[in-house]
Amino acid sequence: MILVDTRLKQRADSGNILKVGMIGSGEMAKGMINQIINHTPGMTVACTYGRSADKVKSVFDSLGLTQYLLTNELEAAETAIAQGLYVITEDIDMMCALQSIEILVESTGAIEFGAETLLKAFKNGKHVLSFNAELDSTLGPILYKKAKEYGVKYALGDGDQPGVTMNLYRYVKSMGFTPLVCGNIKGMQDRYRTPDTQKAFAASWGMNPVMATNFADGTKISFEQSCIANGTGMKVAQRGMLGFESTEHVDKLTHLFDVERLKELGGIVDYIVGAQPSPGVFVYATTDDEFSKKYLKYGKLGDGPLYSFYQPYHLLFFDIASSICRLMDFDDGVLVPINGPVVDVITVAKRDLHPGDLLDGIGGFKTYGLCENHDQVVTENLLPMGISEGCVINKFIPKDEVVHYSDVQIPDGRLIDELMLEQLEINKSVMIKV
Repeated sequence: MILVDTRLKQRADSGNILKVGMIGSGEMAKGMINQIINHTPGMTVACTYGRSADKVKSVFDSLGLTQYLLTNELEAAETAIAQGLYVITEDIDMMCALQSIEILVESTGAIEFGAETLLKAFKNGKHVLSFNAELDSTLGPILYKKAKEYGVKYALGDGDQPGVTMNLYRYVKSMGFTPLVCGNIKGMQDRYRTPDTQKAFAASWGMNPVMATNFADGTKISFEQSCIANGTGMKVAQRGMLGFESTEHVDKLTHLFDVERLKELGGIVDYIVGAQPSPGVFVYATTDDEFSKKYLKYGKLGDGPLYSFYQPYHLLFFDIASSICRLMDFDDGVLVPINGPVVDVITVAKRDLHPGDLLDGIGGFKTYGLCENHDQVVTENLLPMGISEGCVINKFIPKDEVVHYSDVQIPDGRLIDELMLEQLEINKSVMIKV
């Protein structure tokens, strides 16, 4: 963002440094810390939370950032930040209470913890940028509503596919075209991958095997496309999306989609496995303007009726600083829900499930997630993948069958279940009977 680099330089020159709190210490959080502290003027990561302070310390040490203080004491943390030290803490409540922190970045991928933390942040007057598509897909609409009620800002960040796609969607729409497909390009997909099959790959990248499984079994892309749907109003053409496979360039694949059906649905979110350029994103759009059609053809975009726009990469944490600045200084959230849920991610059996089985959630051994239109989810009383962890199966469910609320016993006392019920009221949906 060209405006952002100018604004951050102005912050640096005036000494008005934007102080960020980082939640998490995984590989993505490490990348964000490195990007902000070592490569972004006018911004710093003043405090980082992790369940293990030693793990956070190892992140800072590996990045050559040794001027830090480990503390769970509010006054000591404020003093350290004022002195230019980086604070590391195991106390999320203390972090949310820090007056010197303006915005928190949530990067854990956790649902219950993430929801609890965001509400604490909102109540403490903290803005939040999320790098947690799983949480945003599951509870983004109600969290966005809560943020507005507390007078703070909340958005999903740039860098991962949802934010990159939304940037492209807005760009295409700003030229007067009508986006009809927001697409993601995947290199592979296997619904039945597990943390055991992904262990070696995960280790090679310093990644948690559960996270690697989330990518491989299609659950992650379902969450990502759900976020885009909730931010645009687009739907899915069928349960699980169409998910075409092709090794061709996305420019050559517009024929795969029925334009009239796309228009009936108001556009769709989807993905293609094996296409080029990988790992990019694309938007297929149309126009009725004959003058525009003439010069789209002149620009080598073809004869329509669908025109292909794409970005050949997504840059993960490299884009996080611009996301923060856009939200804080320009009130421009990269991706926010437009109302209530439009597309949810539902729970599907990865293997036969039996009474007494404890569901292990996202990236586990027992289930995977698929996109489904929200109205259908409500009608069938389907269990959202984002709240499946910890639920106990009460009947036999064959492999590849969906899981309903009535098929499980939900743990008592979870915040996410309360928020889910509140979220259903946003667009006056029929209440799911939990």
